[in-house]
Amino acid sequence: MLEQTLDFRLLNDFQRNFPLCSAPFAELAARLGVAEKTVLSMLEQLRREGKITRICAVFAAKRIGASTLAAMAVPPEKLEIVAEAVNRFPEVNHNNEREHRYNLWFVVTAGSEGRLQAALGAIEQTAGYPVLKLPLVQEYHIDLGFSLNGKEENHQSPAQAFSPPTQLGELERRLVIALQEGLPLFIRPFQVLASRVGCDESEVLERISRWCEEGVIKRFGVVVRHHELGYTANAMLVQDIPDELVGPLGELLAREPGISLCYQRPRVLPDWPYNLFCMIHGQAREVVEAKIAELRERLKLTGYVHDILFSLTRFKQNDAHYA
Repeated sequence: MLEQTLDFRLLNDFQRNFPLCSAPFAELAARLGVAEKTVLSMLEQLRREGKITRICAVFAAKRIGASTLAAMAVPPEKLEIVAEAVNRFPEVNHNNEREHRYNLWFVVTAGSEGRLQAALGAIEQTAGYPVLKLPLVQEYHIDLGFSLNGKEENHQSPAQAFSPPTQLGELERRLVIALQEGLPLFIRPFQVLASRVGCDESEVLERISRWCEEGVIKRFGVVVRHHELGYTANAMLVQDIPDELVGPLGELLAREPGISLCYQRPRVLPDWPYNLFCMIHGQAREVVEAKIAELRERLKLTGYVHDILFSLTRFKQNDAHYA
């Protein structure tokens, strides 16, 4: 029972507010009432089982580097071959099949806008199909935390005006690269990062804390894999909302329990008429469908054209790499 409780609490309670101190696993152990080596052992086990990817910083979109959501319409008989070709690009961190004419959806991340566009061009040329580019216009809720106890908490901030990308010095760039690999499961993990970056442990902790305060880092903590935890129904709800209403409705949806992502992306007419995107996860397809129907009815969205794109095949799921 202790291990089950520890397992659950590490997965659920520390996706955010991970202790930023010299001995964070000792701090976790003190909070959980167990030994530090027990915490480290359990985290390693969860990683081996694929339930977590790593403990790391989740950077805010557009604050460092550049990224975009992209899609392709691929003949079904060629989908696996094309997905494999797209996966070879290190800039691609997520790649999924979804139920739609645009059936291959992937996220592309790079260190700069120029590198992003170069990667998109190379992907298009390699795959042999046009890429639908859907960069972020406005964020309403992007947190990527995932409540496992049914007690949804509201973690999103109000929609923010666009902030220009953060200019990184050489030391900061090296720290971003080190953070991409995740926090080492050692007693003094930030000291290990500092040795890789070439600075003091205190500098690493100060910079990470400042990035969290500035919103450059959305959250620092455990990153879970929802599919491995039983949340296998994953739907992207897309809607065509009048431009003057997309902001207010986006903020309403962002406050709803069960919405893990909510943002505005551009229409690409005539092929893609939708501008408001939401992501909803559940343990069964019918649960997610019922949630979407209830939301659209209660928020008076039924008059707007929409589509629901359920995820079918997960071809790739990695954390974003900016360098």
